[in-house]
Amino acid sequence: MRNKVTLIGNLGAAAELKTFEGNKKLARVSIATNETYKNKQGEKISETTWHNVIAWGPLAERLAQYAKKGEEIAIEGKLVNNNYTDKDGIKRYTTEIQMTEMLLLGGR
Repeated sequence: MRNKVTLIGNLGAAAELKTFEGNKKLARVSIATNETYKNKQGEKISETTWHNVIAWGPLAERLAQYAKKGEEIAIEGKLVNNNYTDKDGIKRYTTEIQMTEMLLLGGR
């Protein structure tokens, strides 16, 4: 087994593109996935889960250039765990998906 994630969802906003020293590019975006099921009472329930996604290099540039808010997108990548200390001195943990491939599916 290996660390691999595949998602199909909708972009919550346009990608934020940052450029670092040495012209290294990073794009950040949130993707919403939806799951629908029926509860014990037979009611249809729809749940939305938000995923934080990052992309590096040329993939980051393509994401920022072509992916627009609301568009459906398929991505593949891996989970990356990070931690940092906030302004109050509390250690925080984050999990992101580092994208390695994307396919714009179009539409909202």
